[in-house]
Amino acid sequence: MICAVYKSRRKVDSYLFVEKRNVFERVPDALMKMFGEPDLVMMLPLMKRDHLGFADINKVKSELAEKGYYLQLPPPKVNLLEQHKLEIGYSRD
Repeated sequence: MICAVYKSRRKVDSYLFVEKRNVFERVPDALMKMFGEPDLVMMLPLMKRDHLGFADINKVKSELAEKGYYLQLPPPKVNLLEQHKLEIGYSRD
């Protein structure tokens, strides 16, 4: 299976995997509007891979087969100050 990977011009570090290059019929219109004009990053052969950088390859394959696309969003930003406060047991109470 080879898929096309596009990056979003609107959403930083957001990528859309689709089954075929320039075929977006199965991607919901609302998602395409949010994603913006897609920029092709690469054609990716999934059969020859055991893993992907930030996505679970089995989930990517599954969603491509079921939905025709996979949306990879960046991980949520961590508030390091709040995390540190929790670790040291700081409380304003």
